[in-house]
Amino acid sequence: MNQEEGIKVYISNQESTCYECGENLGIKAWITLVKDKGALCLSCADLDHLIFLPSGNAALTRRAQKHSTLSAVVLKWSRARKRYERQGLLVEVRALESAEEECLADSDLRARRKERENLRRDELDRKYVEQFAEQVRELFPGCPTGREQEIAEHACLKYSARVGRSSSAKKLDINAIMLAVIAHIRHTATEYDELLAKGHDRSEARTEVGNIVDLVLRQWKVRKE
Repeated sequence: MNQEEGIKVYISNQESTCYECGENLGIKAWITLVKDKGALCLSCADLDHLIFLPSGNAALTRRAQKHSTLSAVVLKWSRARKRYERQGLLVEVRALESAEEECLADSDLRARRKERENLRRDELDRKYVEQFAEQVRELFPGCPTGREQEIAEHACLKYSARVGRSSSAKKLDINAIMLAVIAHIRHTATEYDELLAKGHDRSEARTEVGNIVDLVLRQWKVRKE
């Protein structure tokens, strides 16, 4: 990927299947396109931790993109204009929150965050999240307190293509839980997002941060005294 082009996410207008995980994504799926391979779901593209910021507020968009290490432009095909049109950005949650603090009055800020939290809460199957979090804690007793909940909530959003919603994850399969933990470590404890933002191939970026991921995994497997 050319760095100047940036990362693009398309809202598909036809049936799509992820070439990597094989999931049928249906119509209106959010996908990236890989040359000579086709569609890639956001989970496999390692973009599913980002949050959507619709177009409409130029100052908020500009500041959110500035604060976000990794971001992607969301595009949708316009049949009327026969071209892709920008719908908004995918940005990091912390970047959006920083931008909101800079742009919005306190009352507007509280209202936006309350609405976002209500939507997130509605999308979570609480019992499933608790079971997933318990398994994370059992496998990684040394992970920071509360981190298992964060990993579980991210992985288990009902309407995402994240690993927590796969059939194996629903059975609390160890491999699926491992994938969720590894993905969390990549995004929070390494320069993985920076590498993607610079245009590195995912496999190259994963190799680059592999030693750090392995180190954190070993540390988290040790039970705290």
